Amino acid sequence: MEVVRRAEIVVQSPALLDGKNGNDWSQEEDDSVEEATLPVSPIVIESKRVDSPPLVPAQRYHEEVESNLQELQLEKKEVKLLEHEEIEDPGEKEEEKKRHLNVVFIGHVDAGKSTTGGQLLLLSGQVDDRTIQKYEKEAKEKNRESWYMAYIMDTNEEERIKGKTVEVGRAHFETENTRFTILDAPGHKSYVPNMISGASQADVGVLVISARKGEFETGYEKGGQTREHVQLAKTLGVSKLVVAVNKMDEPTVNWAKERYDEIETKMIPFLKSSGYNARKDVHFLPISGLMGINMASRVDKKVCGWWDGPCLFQVLDSIEIPLRDPKGPIRMPIIDKYKDMGTVLMGKIESGTIQEGDSLLVMPNKAHVKVLAIFCDEKKTRRAGPGENVRVKVSGVEEEDILSGFVLSNVFNPVNAVFEFNAQLQILELLDNAIFTAGYKAILHIHSIVEESEIVELIEEIDVMKKKKDADPKKRKPKRKPLFVKNGAVVVCRVQVNNLICIENFADFPQLGRFTLRSEGKTIAVGKVVALPAPGNSVFAT
Repeated sequence: MEVVRRAEIVVQSPALLDGKNGNDWSQEEDDSVEEATLPVSPIVIESKRVDSPPLVPAQRYHEEVESNLQELQLEKKEVKLLEHEEIEDPGEKEEEKKRHLNVVFIGHVDAGKSTTGGQLLLLSGQVDDRTIQKYEKEAKEKNRESWYMAYIMDTNEEERIKGKTVEVGRAHFETENTRFTILDAPGHKSYVPNMISGASQADVGVLVISARKGEFETGYEKGGQTREHVQLAKTLGVSKLVVAVNKMDEPTVNWAKERYDEIETKMIPFLKSSGYNARKDVHFLPISGLMGINMASRVDKKVCGWWDGPCLFQVLDSIEIPLRDPKGPIRMPIIDKYKDMGTVLMGKIESGTIQEGDSLLVMPNKAHVKVLAIFCDEKKTRRAGPGENVRVKVSGVEEEDILSGFVLSNVFNPVNAVFEFNAQLQILELLDNAIFTAGYKAILHIHSIVEESEIVELIEEIDVMKKKKDADPKKRKPKRKPLFVKNGAVVVCRVQVNNLICIENFADFPQLGRFTLRSEGKTIAVGKVVALPAPGNSVFAT
């Protein structure tokens, strides 16, 4: 009888009959509740049947649990596959909506490049008031009260003591539509190689000109850095130029329209001669970098009644992005490297898209590497496209085996590595008593490469005016090879270097095919790569 009573209690349990237990499987489906509900009337079960098999609903419950687990496992696999295909998370997709521009600040020494760059960061909320107060105090102690804004960009103690930018400063800020990377290039003529390194990574240039009496003239005259920086910027691929006439609040200027017009009138012919379209590619505007006037918002009419144009932020936001190929071959010239739980490579992606897990090739040493992580604007991301300044953590190569000027590229479509190439050169300014002929030696600057080079052969001198008239190549007469050329000449020549360098034809990859030649601190020529040795060869066939 005891066994019978226990059976009665179990069967008549209200939790099973009414389905009130929150954890009970019977709440999942109405049909299963009906099947599981048993009659309320007592059922007498004999003792010999207590050890009989479990109830049918319990079997069904186990089957349903197993099928649900299988479905969950399948769903997880599908989610993983989707995650692999759609690499970016929703937050990263939001960021992708913002376009990215690299902006280099160029101009003569003391024009106010670092101050203007620092003010941009302050106005865009990248620097807090406490930091500014600290810099103000530091500048005052050095009797350089007006330098405090430049300290935002000039982080090196040597730079702060001298008041001159030496290395290329790097910072980031955002507007409503655009993410910007600022590259603050040095203005002093001793550091032009560093300026070249900064400008080679940029899409847009901000040419900062001082409106102060005498300062503009010093930079603009022959030998001034304003002229050299403009020529170098155009050669290095900076296609758009914003000319910021700075120090307009200076007492000798006092926002005078006459001074602004004088500077614009002198600069436009020079910019045209350097290859810029003054209407499409160049935008002039007056600013005060130290006071932040006409930068984040338009200048007040009470301060400058004659200016009706946009402010600096608006100009930068409206500049069109240069065309880029995210599906092209990967090309990333390496500008620096360091160790951090692996080897980290720094550079700007010029073509293609790099993703986590990619197997790539470092040229010219042909080192196979795997991408472990990608950092863009100090944030970790899973992929980065062309135009992005990135840090790429890789495995498979040691930091000491990488040099500035090496290029990260595809395994099956690597960058060309050569000892010599043919180039079209424009001679700008030869040194006194120098003759440009076979045997001429100069320092070659091409993307992040700095290499000693020698002109081994002059192939042809090009008469630009006649070339336009004789467009038909059949009508052109073969020319004798020139023995030497003078200033202003355009010549096709063969250039040779001592070490393997990674370059491309200008027609295929302009960023890896344009270069400058410098000698004794002066830019003597600018040029582009027009021919390379046959694929797989590093020199031309004899």
